[in-house]
Amino acid sequence: MSLREIDAGRAAEGAAARRPRWFVTLFLTDIWERFSFYGMQAILVLYAAAPRAEGGLGLPKSTAAMVFGVYVGSVFVLALPGGWLGDRVLGERRAVTWGGVTIAAGHFTMALPVADAAYAGLVLIAVGTGLLKPNMLALLSRSFPPGDTARREAAVSLFYVSIQLSALAAPLVTGLVGERYDWHWGFGVAGVGMVLGVAQFAAGRRHFGTLGAAPPQPLAPDERRIALRRAGVVLVVITALVTADVAAGTFSPLHFAGVFALVTLTVPFWYVRVLLRDRSWSPAERGRLRAFTGLLLSFSLFWMLVSQSGSLLNLFVRDSTDRDVAGFTVPAGWFQSAIPLFMLLTAPLFAVLWVRLGDRLTIPAKFALGLAFAAASFLLMGGVALAAGDGRVPVLWVVAVFFLQACGEVVIGPVAISTSAVVAPDAFVGRTIGLVWLFSALGAGLGAQVVHLADVLSAPVYYFAVASLAGLAALAVVLGGGAARRAFAGAGD
Repeated sequence: MSLREIDAGRAAEGAAARRPRWFVTLFLTDIWERFSFYGMQAILVLYAAAPRAEGGLGLPKSTAAMVFGVYVGSVFVLALPGGWLGDRVLGERRAVTWGGVTIAAGHFTMALPVADAAYAGLVLIAVGTGLLKPNMLALLSRSFPPGDTARREAAVSLFYVSIQLSALAAPLVTGLVGERYDWHWGFGVAGVGMVLGVAQFAAGRRHFGTLGAAPPQPLAPDERRIALRRAGVVLVVITALVTADVAAGTFSPLHFAGVFALVTLTVPFWYVRVLLRDRSWSPAERGRLRAFTGLLLSFSLFWMLVSQSGSLLNLFVRDSTDRDVAGFTVPAGWFQSAIPLFMLLTAPLFAVLWVRLGDRLTIPAKFALGLAFAAASFLLMGGVALAAGDGRVPVLWVVAVFFLQACGEVVIGPVAISTSAVVAPDAFVGRTIGLVWLFSALGAGLGAQVVHLADVLSAPVYYFAVASLAGLAALAVVLGGGAARRAFAGAGD
């Protein structure tokens, strides 16, 4: 069903200028889902690293950062099967509903004052987000007729704003509640946000008509049997491994983190191979995909650095910065609002810059620039850590680090998504966008492993080393950008 069919008979000329009710339903659902996601994320590493006597998990800093990175990477990876379930089994509306319910269950599981319940809660939140997010975007996209590109892009832009507003507001709430009162209350507040999102989505379902009620490409009976059989095999294998682990007396919830880390590090390359083997791609399109994969490796390195803003940098804010303002100690989680704030402020400036530069700034150059911003942020962070020593530094220095990372994300995020739309045949655009998510997961997974170097290196050396790696990678993208430019020549014309 198209947008015209959904809105038919509702209003005439005056109402045409207003956003339809189905859009308002999706927009508010997204705001509440992102509120719950970023609210929990702002305090996750602080809770994981807090001593058990203070209600935390008592994990070493690097282990707490690893849990954070694996969780973020898992959310991206699980969007792939989540999108498949909505497309082939559930339909987008049921996928969004059940995804939201699963997320809320995960938050309330983390709200229980039981240490190991946090791991189960993280798994539920990751699974629910992987189910909800791609299907909500699919529902939004399919609500517009194929030729209505302008309104579709405008709607996606509004969703982008909703994400940043939620990311800005949520840490202020959960950071105060979690750090000042009780960690579990903070997770509970995030859960309430998701419940509100699910409730208003359920109340607004009637505005969609039949859109998203059934899977657009339902499985045939034989395909369903094969899918169930494979899912059963996976479940049996997982159950057997956990049982063996428990029987050996070595079981730890952190073992799941290791498994998810392995998945985030391997699935992106497997998926590239799957796409390249599809005969629907022309030789030129395969060349663009290979060039795009090379650029996405730099995208992964970018996320390897920026994903640490919520883990190691968050812990640095807590332990090594002066957060006292007129006798009030600012919660460390509040500073997780810095990046979305700076993104909202700088996005219009970069948009104007891209228009003025036009084709003079190529796609590879934008990838390199985004990665260079991330490298500069870690270079500055190395200097900040050196200045801190065993004491504390003004928190504005870390805010400057977040500013550089925000500039990098404003540069590299949109170009990765927009490039994915010209890489592949029309029927594969959604899957190449999914590839961007998978390489984001790869970056978060890499970050989850790299943080262990912080145990053997001093903080300044760690940040300088990672900054050097990212800087060299940005230089390599610039020097090797000619092949990518040739591969993309004429694409999208």
